[in-house]
Amino acid sequence: MKVSIITATYNSSETIADTLQSLNTQSYQDIEYIIIDGASKDNTLDVIKQKCARVATVISEPDKGIYDALNKGVQAATGDIVGFLHSDDLFSYPDAVKDIVSTFVDSGCDAAYADLEYVSKDDTNKVIRLWRSGQYSIEKLKSGWMPPHPTFYMKRELYNKFGLFDLSFQISADYDSLLRYLWINKIKMCYLPKVIIKMRVGGASNRSLKNIIQKTKEDIEALKNNRIFWPRALLIKNISKIPQFLIKK
Repeated sequence: MKVSIITATYNSSETIADTLQSLNTQSYQDIEYIIIDGASKDNTLDVIKQKCARVATVISEPDKGIYDALNKGVQAATGDIVGFLHSDDLFSYPDAVKDIVSTFVDSGCDAAYADLEYVSKDDTNKVIRLWRSGQYSIEKLKSGWMPPHPTFYMKRELYNKFGLFDLSFQISADYDSLLRYLWINKIKMCYLPKVIIKMRVGGASNRSLKNIIQKTKEDIEALKNNRIFWPRALLIKNISKIPQFLIKK
């Protein structure tokens, strides 16, 4: 089973080396690694050439933001399943992709997801917040539940069938897409109860008060678009994050 893994980059030279190293050390061999660069002005492309021998495709050109870049990556992918490795994230251990593939093979699911750690920007061994996803049920979506998108892998054919990221969202296109796949189209999901991704804190959704307000507005729009009662879902979605800061193991 071929796995297409997509990384979107833009002036990512400070963090991309760790990302590439974590991909390089993956034990699973049938990986198609695609990098979509938004015409970086730093030395991101030089770091990519120097640090990772497993890159299959690099596309460097101006884009309309991260979701446009990820859409380009999905369109360029040829793998059976597709996942995303952001340019400031890294795999937690060398068998992470192997375990994702085993989850697909053992369960016959359409998509799989796992757990995620938010880690310090300067020390990726320091856990700030643990996102333990738990077993999936479609009813959880009405309470704002979603899998951590960086751990989400889905069959490529379903992106072609159910659509890519909606570029009208600047921050919440991942949430909107997951609701479309899970709530509207009811794909079969399976859970891998392991932390497979470390994400550095400071992403677009929580970088500033302005971004938090923008994300809230977009979350409401995503819930409305996918016909879920948004007041309940949004309230529980935000409250459910609190324990993630308290339980880190």
